[in-house]
This record gives sequence, structure tokens and C-alpha cells, in this order.
Amino acid sequence: MQTTHSIWRSRLSSEMALLLKLLCVLCLVGLVRSQDMPYEEYMAQIQACPKECRCPPNFPRAVYCDNKGLTRVPNIPPFTWYLYLQNNLIEALSADALQNATQLRWLNLNRNKITSEGVAEGVLSAMTHLVHLYMDDNLLSSVPSPLPATLEHLRLSRNRISKIPAGVFIGLDKLNLLDLQGNKLMDDAVTEVSLKGLNSLVQINLAKNQLNSMPLGLPPTTTQLFLDGNNIDKIPAGYFKGLPRVAFLRLNHNKLGSGGVPKNVFNVSSILDLQLSHNQLTEVPLIPSGLEHLHLDHNKIKSVSGSNVCPVSVDDADESVNESAPRLRYLRLDGNEIKPPIPRDVILCFRLLRSIVI
Repeated sequence: MQTTHSIWRSRLSSEMALLLKLLCVLCLVGLVRSQDMPYEEYMAQIQACPKECRCPPNFPRAVYCDNKGLTRVPNIPPFTWYLYLQNNLIEALSADALQNATQLRWLNLNRNKITSEGVAEGVLSAMTHLVHLYMDDNLLSSVPSPLPATLEHLRLSRNRISKIPAGVFIGLDKLNLLDLQGNKLMDDAVTEVSLKGLNSLVQINLAKNQLNSMPLGLPPTTTQLFLDGNNIDKIPAGYFKGLPRVAFLRLNHNKLGSGGVPKNVFNVSSILDLQLSHNQLTEVPLIPSGLEHLHLDHNKIKSVSGSNVCPVSVDDADESVNESAPRLRYLRLDGNEIKPPIPRDVILCFRLLRSIVI
């Protein structure tokens, strides 16, 4: 009886172990299915994970090689979609650096030491599924070329870029975000020729460059235009007629004086947020009725009155009877020479104001 009992217990243990293995396999298969990844690809991906990197089993298409002190790109598993290589010491992208990673959707190379000379021709365009390319805080002197036609976001901030090769964006019909802030771009680098091809652009960031003039050749699809921290001192009359969708405009920390801002230049119905802080304005510019946020702090404005700044007659400004009444909700005027209180006609004009900083 003792022997039979022992045999029964041994058989039960074996069956339990088998059941646990089966459950593990089922969980693995379920995990793979949830990642929309065939089991064979899953196993190949996990087994090919570079020793310098981390490949989470619950996120098999991602490979984390960040903060490892790498000087070169390791051999990347073939079914990788998301590759994180930021915060390393990589100086170059050789022609074969990413030859296995043809399925990449997201590539983060921020904060390395990559130079334009170190980017082999064709190494980026070979990734025909790439959607997001991040190369902030490197040593690039030019926008890399050629780029994959699938690209939607391109971030190249805080490099040493002084050149945008002619035609570099032709064919990039899906690119909607271009970040070039903190580079060395001058007026002759940002032209209609260099920006040609940006047919779907929504946001362009040219802040903290060396621009003296408003950039030419921006596509009419531009919605967010960031030009903070340049040396711009005037805006051509009618400049925004070519940008009918612009809604967010930042020109903080420039050299704009009231003489360089034509009276009606901001009278564009699409503008919702206008930032002109830290300039040399002496007057409040005429603003459109649809504007919701206005930043005019740290200028040289001495006074403000409803008769000068209200886009409609004060008598017509009651939003309850007039749909075209001013929509301004936030107004910042601190750092000027204006002394409180705000004139009554300003309050009567902008009846939706919720916050005034003076």
C-alpha cells in the first residue's frame, strides 16, 4: 500500500509539472499573440538579444541599449520595432550598423556623439518602416540624408546643424513634426528650396538658432511655429497669409519692436496662442478676435487701452449677443511699464478673460 501511494504521488507530481509547463507555454503563446508576433519570431528575437542590451519578454519588439557606454551600435535582432540607444558614446552609423533592423518604427539616438560624416549614406533610408527618428544632442552639422519616406517625426535639436541640403525633404509626405531648435541655422539655410517637400508639416521648431528674419518657404499646413531665441526684428506685412492654419506662434526672446510689427500682421483668424515675450515692443499689437492666449510680458509697453487693442467695438464685445466677440482668456503684461489697474474698456472688450498678469 505504501509503494502504491508513493507511485501515485510521483505520478501526480509529474502531471502537475507537465500542467505547469503547459500553462507557461499557453501564457507565452498568449503573450506573443497579444504582441501580434509569431512564436518563431518571438523566440528568434529573444535569443538574438545583444548582451549589452535588455529585451523585455513582455515587450519583445523593443530593445533597450540606453545608458550603456556603447561606442557602436550592437547587432540588433531582426524583428525589432523600437530601439533605444540614447545616452551612449556612439560616434557613427556605419552602412551595416542597422542592417538587421529593417523593421524599425522608432529609433532613439539622442545624446550620443554622432557626426554628419559618421552617418553612412543610405543607412537611414534603408529602414523603410521608420516613423520616429530622434537624434537630439549629437554633433550633426547637416540634416542627415537620405531619409525614409515613412518618417513622421524628425527631432534634431541641439546639434550643430548649419545646413539643410536642398531636396532633403522631398518625398517625405508623411513628415508632420520637424524639430531643429538649438542649432546654427541662418537665414540662407532656411529657404523655400531647403524646405521643399514638407507637404504635411504641422509643427516646426526653429527656436534658438541664428535667424535674423522670418523663415521663408514654410508649408501652408504649418500649425505650430516656434521661433523663440533668434534675432528677428521685423515681420513682413502679410507674412501669415501664406500660413492659413497657424494656431500656435512663439516669437519670445527676439528683437521685435513695434516698428517692425505691421498693424494687422497678426490679424489671422486661425491664431489661438501668440507669444511675444522678451522683445522690444512699445505697443500692444492688434490681435484677432479668436485669439485665446497672449503673452506680452517683458517688453517696453507703457500703456494699454481697449480702443487700441480691442479687435471689435467695445459695445459689440458681449459674447452673449455676438459670436465674433473676442475670445481672449489669458493675458500676460508683466515686466512692462504698465501700472495697474487695467483700464475698464479692456475688461469690457475681453469679457472671457480669466487671468491677467500685470
